Amino acid sequence: MIFSRTYRYQSAMQIDDIKDRLVGKHVKVHDMDFEVSEKDYVLRIIPHAEQETTIKTLPITHVELKGKGNQTQLIISSKMRKIDSGGPMLIVIFCAFMLAGALLLFVFGEEEYMSFTYTFAGISLAIFLVFWMRMESGYFDYVRKIRDYIKKNVA
Repeated sequence: MIFSRTYRYQSAMQIDDIKDRLVGKHVKVHDMDFEVSEKDYVLRIIPHAEQETTIKTLPITHVELKGKGNQTQLIISSKMRKIDSGGPMLIVIFCAFMLAGALLLFVFGEEEYMSFTYTFAGISLAIFLVFWMRMESGYFDYVRKIRDYIKKNVA
């Protein structure tokens, strides 16, 4: 999916040492508390947004640990919470339809409709650009800072 991210790292630490360092700890990102827990041999980093009154798009991060000899491979995968994914997907689909409409008008439209074509394309790209910049400073920043927290504690 467009909002999922996966990272792979190697660590010289053993699996049990990594779990001891991470499980039960809390991560603070933008004044939001994330807790590291273990479920089915996978570490889960879940946001505590129960008392949150503002709308935020937050990630759920899974850390899969695989032993490879004297090293451990960490597979960090972050995805959007299901409750948060509706709005961003709606914006992406809206922008895609506007861009497709502009493309169809450009290919099949007459010369007198070219101003609508450029307007549709411009509005679509402007909305998507603002949306993506907001996602970079919000959702993807959470993902980056959680990933950096894991890297720092596992190095």
